[in-house]
Amino acid sequence: MTRAVAIVDTGGANLASLCVALERLGTRGLPTHDAAAIRAAPRVVLPGVGSAADGMRRLRERGLVDCIRSLTQPVLGICLGLQLLAEASEEEGVECLGVLPGIVRRLEPVPGLPVPNTGWCRVQAQRAHPLLDGLGSAPWFYFVHGYALAPTDDTVAVAQHAQPFTAIAARGNFAGTQFHPERSAAAGAQLLGNFLAL
Repeated sequence: MTRAVAIVDTGGANLASLCVALERLGTRGLPTHDAAAIRAAPRVVLPGVGSAADGMRRLRERGLVDCIRSLTQPVLGICLGLQLLAEASEEEGVECLGVLPGIVRRLEPVPGLPVPNTGWCRVQAQRAHPLLDGLGSAPWFYFVHGYALAPTDDTVAVAQHAQPFTAIAARGNFAGTQFHPERSAAAGAQLLGNFLAL
């Protein structure tokens, strides 16, 4: 089993399923809010469930904002974790980590497309990226979210609600998925394996 992946424990994440998904890939997930352990890990996952304001409050209380911003190893934000990597979220008007440009906005509810967006959605690649290796151009992933980042120059893949939104983003050593790869069967396992191979 390879060295543990640090999973930033913000207290609101679905950590158990992520640890199980990593274990299936031969890697141990280590939930932690210790900055030294996070800096020392070969890879870091920033998961999240809940609101951006609550997620950022917990990161600030645990002294992890500057720690995460300064990481140089591969980092993967998942769901709320991707949103926290953005500049800000209109959900309660919170300033986020600012690693990815853009403001996270509420999905627009339209007939037949409720908010939150819950379930399987096809993801359309916009450019090549190692996270997509072996996944083809339009794999399916599992989403649960009411907010999203509009497509930007850092968008690797989009999904569709009332409007296209960023499903995968990447900038430097930071990447994020709006979907939950740990709940996305074989496609999710492939993407997590690609992250571990970065």
